[in-house]
Amino acid sequence: MVELLAPAGNLETLKTAVRYGADAVYIGGEAFSLRAGADNFSNEDMKEAVSFCHEYGRKLYVTANIFAHNEDIEPVKEYLKELKNIKPDALLISDPGIFSLEREICPEIPVHISTQANNTNYETVRFWKKMGAERVVLGRELSLKEIREIKDNIPEGTEIEAFVHGAMCISYSGRCLLSNFFTGRDANRGACTHPCRWKYAVMEENRPGEYLPIEENDRGTFLFHSKDLCMIEYLPEMIEAGIDSLKIEGRMKSELYVASVVRTYRNAIDDYNESPDKFKENIEKYKEEISQCTHRAFTTGFFFGKPDDSAQVYDSSSYENDAVYLGTVKSVDPENRAFLKQKNKFLVGDNIEIMKPDGRNINTKVLKMEDEKGNEMESCPHAGQLFHLTLEDVPEAGDVLRKRS
Repeated sequence: MVELLAPAGNLETLKTAVRYGADAVYIGGEAFSLRAGADNFSNEDMKEAVSFCHEYGRKLYVTANIFAHNEDIEPVKEYLKELKNIKPDALLISDPGIFSLEREICPEIPVHISTQANNTNYETVRFWKKMGAERVVLGRELSLKEIREIKDNIPEGTEIEAFVHGAMCISYSGRCLLSNFFTGRDANRGACTHPCRWKYAVMEENRPGEYLPIEENDRGTFLFHSKDLCMIEYLPEMIEAGIDSLKIEGRMKSELYVASVVRTYRNAIDDYNESPDKFKENIEKYKEEISQCTHRAFTTGFFFGKPDDSAQVYDSSSYENDAVYLGTVKSVDPENRAFLKQKNKFLVGDNIEIMKPDGRNINTKVLKMEDEKGNEMESCPHAGQLFHLTLEDVPEAGDVLRKRS
């Protein structure tokens, strides 16, 4: 059975990923992860995350996938000792030095080789298996044909993982140097500033300071700005290629993103396992639902061959928003009031949706809002405000609330 692997940048998002159908979740600690910009997890958070996942019968993977410099070695050793006590289900590693240290310090924790290690052929997968890795995350630059060849040429029981959805990196297997060059923040040590999403111009050598815009239209051209990967309608091809784990990108994304994407892929996988015909009948529903969160235009990446210029976005670095994230219900009191933290402004009288983990979307109306002291409000104007909410339909703790754009 194929695994659905979801991202989480903090404990709340992890719980959402589990509730909405992930089989496993990957997270980063406060160091040695390639998403330093995410909230990330303290050691105490990681312990709670492991406990929560195991309570639901799910797995928890921790990323330690930077490329280490000499100054990182001793801190990495201490970090691995801490992870030995936390006991996640696997560690994601790309640096051979960190891999070697992990095998010495906590060999009982399985290792998954990160996509950052440029895993693009079956000999590489064989090598890592021989060294003791349980799973290899394949590079995004592979076609489905190549993935099938890899699966056919590796030892039985060797797991392979591939990205199925999310942002694409313009650099080969994520090994970007632009961020470090422009800002001094090293993408390969977790501090990427995403210069691939910036707008660029040309300057002639003998005319310093005179910038010549590169124009696709009046908003300029974004030379390195890739569309997002989305393989929802090609799940059968990915499963038939022998992929063991389908990975969603997005450790810096919102709970609405995680809930929408995880739930849609969960439903699609379950439908396909029940009946390929049922999957085909629901493809348009999956595509519509996957768009109900912040996203860029979609591409199938390298899965069907080398992408052409249609896989890039040339005229904007902005996202598309088909729905707005309002908040996640923390609890429901005996008076059927939902308690939550506001993410975006909405009003009494608004029609909103309750996203249920089982795939239902319940259209409901906002009847009443009260602050923590019980004072009624017409709206929740302050970002991050905690408040009570009365709806026509009573939600449950963990439900995500959204409003269609």
